[in-house]
Amino acid sequence: MVDMSSKLLLITPEILLLIGAVVVAVLGLSSNRRVRNAVPWTTIGFLVAAIIATDVVYDGSEAVTGADLLLPNLGLYLKVMVGVIAIGLVLVGIGMVDRRYEEAIRNGRAGFDPLRVVRGEYHAFLLLSIAGTMLIANANDLIWLFLAIELSSLPTYVMVALGRGTRRNMEAAIKYFFLGAMSSATFLYGFSLMYGATGTLSLTGMQEVFATQAAAGGIPFFGVLGMVLAIVGLCFKITAVPMHFYAPDVYQGAPTPVTAFISFMPKVAGFGAIIMLCMAVGWSGHHMIDDAGIKVPAEGLPKPVHATLWVIAVLTMILGNIGALLQTSIKRLLAYSSISHSGYMLVGVIAGTAEGIDAVLFYLVTYGVANVAMFGVLCGLQRHGREVETLDDLAGLWKRHPGMAFVLAASSFSMLGLPPLLGFWGKLDLVVAGITAGETPLVVIMMATSAVSSYYYLHLAGLPVIRKPDARTEGVDAGPTPWPKVAAVVFGVGILALPFAAKSLMTQAEHSTDGSWIAPPETTAGPATSREADIVLETGGAPDRS
Repeated sequence: MVDMSSKLLLITPEILLLIGAVVVAVLGLSSNRRVRNAVPWTTIGFLVAAIIATDVVYDGSEAVTGADLLLPNLGLYLKVMVGVIAIGLVLVGIGMVDRRYEEAIRNGRAGFDPLRVVRGEYHAFLLLSIAGTMLIANANDLIWLFLAIELSSLPTYVMVALGRGTRRNMEAAIKYFFLGAMSSATFLYGFSLMYGATGTLSLTGMQEVFATQAAAGGIPFFGVLGMVLAIVGLCFKITAVPMHFYAPDVYQGAPTPVTAFISFMPKVAGFGAIIMLCMAVGWSGHHMIDDAGIKVPAEGLPKPVHATLWVIAVLTMILGNIGALLQTSIKRLLAYSSISHSGYMLVGVIAGTAEGIDAVLFYLVTYGVANVAMFGVLCGLQRHGREVETLDDLAGLWKRHPGMAFVLAASSFSMLGLPPLLGFWGKLDLVVAGITAGETPLVVIMMATSAVSSYYYLHLAGLPVIRKPDARTEGVDAGPTPWPKVAAVVFGVGILALPFAAKSLMTQAEHSTDGSWIAPPETTAGPATSREADIVLETGGAPDRS
């Protein structure tokens, strides 16, 4: 039986964030401008508290071991990563939320109306989504996992709609909501089939049942179908084929700080959930012959699940990179770029080894750091008081904003995977994991599509330097506050400095799966399970594991 006190202790960071959501929502309704201006800093304060609480909680092994989790140590890595990246995302949005309305109040053109301010709501929903993402690391059953995924996703639907006022924004919000609802229905139906195939909601219990079924002749059809549907539904969260169509319109229509947030946080939640489900299936859907000539489960997903992920990864990498080649809008380009990165990370999931999952977790850090730096530049600039939208707006940026041009180039090169930047080590880790697992054709496709991406990443990095400024770019200047640029510079330095700590980050990622990759007793050729023992007693021989 799961120790409830252990579960409550492990979710202390999420409890702090839920309290923070209430606090910032109330502060955002204040008629005092200084109080409203303190909302983002209060949000950062609660994020720092959550990071510290995570380190304290996971320092005690009793709470971790008593929670009956598939990946007991995942929470330490995932929650700290999410918290640090989230701080950057909050900085990126400072001065952008309620910008025009606050200017109108300050200039006396409008009076304060608590129904019109959304700064508190924005940061409250941001904290709720982060809390949901963190809760995935502590999921030990399908109900918990479903609720965590939805808590991570539902606030983002509202965040997209908070940039109200334009038809493009409302179209993005409606499309994002309805496609999100369809994806939730898809993976929830998959969950129900997995429950029907195993008779348990517990992920650890499901792992044992699936392992026994695989050893006894194969996972049932409904179990495999449920897993496939769950993966397809979760493709929406990670912006992967076939649920990727919403991304370009939503990324373009949402306010830029919201685009930065939804390009990272739902992706972490989606990959966390996919890893959990693959662990539940056990990476033991096919068989190998041991030294005694007995069929035993081998590491590897069931063939239909493996094939589904393989096709999704290939199409995601190809369509993401080809789509990005055709874009003139910066945010639409980054939407397709985000799609392609999901395809790269699926290579690690398909590898199915501890090294593959470690590589995915490390790659999320490299992507998150470059993502904050990139969007920090976009939020730190404006053109005639509006967001920088097209690639042409960046022409000649180097002459007037050399720092932002440099960070833009560094983040572009990191996403491309140019050595020795941080993104290179992330891609290298995925390549090594894929080759080690025997997925060489998939790795070749990954490297080929990554080479295609060099065109638009080099274009994005070189445009501010090579192209001369024109009449259009004369109106591009610094944004209303310096904090987005501060975030861009800090995370841009991270792109350059973190490669020196890449080994330490990889070690932390490896620690997140320590002790979790040992197959349950049912999947080994060691002591027989209770079911197998009955067969031995009845037949007087070894159980048939075919």
